[in-house]
Amino acid sequence: MAAMPSDTAHVAERIDRPADDVYAYVSNPENLPTWAHGLGENVTRIDGAWFVEIPDGLVKVVFAPANDVGVLDHVATFPGGESFLNPLRVVPYGDGCEIVFSVRRAPGTSDEDFARDTGLVAADLARLKALLER
Repeated sequence: MAAMPSDTAHVAERIDRPADDVYAYVSNPENLPTWAHGLGENVTRIDGAWFVEIPDGLVKVVFAPANDVGVLDHVATFPGGESFLNPLRVVPYGDGCEIVFSVRRAPGTSDEDFARDTGLVAADLARLKALLER
């Protein structure tokens, strides 16, 4: 059995909005360009599937089925065929919530690139917080 990568950074942001509100916003792929700048700016629906345009082509994004426990895991499949599971949760926290994205280090990713990826996710979650707390 192959060794699994063990490097995961859990990036979290508290948001002063009910978890249901945050879940509803984040689960709508059309809202991705407003807060997840790392994913690109154009979101399109083709034959019932969601795609985000990146410089290399289209990334297919498939979210976990709608649920009432805040699971927003999604699989991103890149033009070259590589797929990555991205764990994402919205968890109630008092009157608000916390959103947690687990950034996993892909095989061969340098410490610098992993730190950059983690920083980009932190910036995206901070942008989401600012947007939803307006």
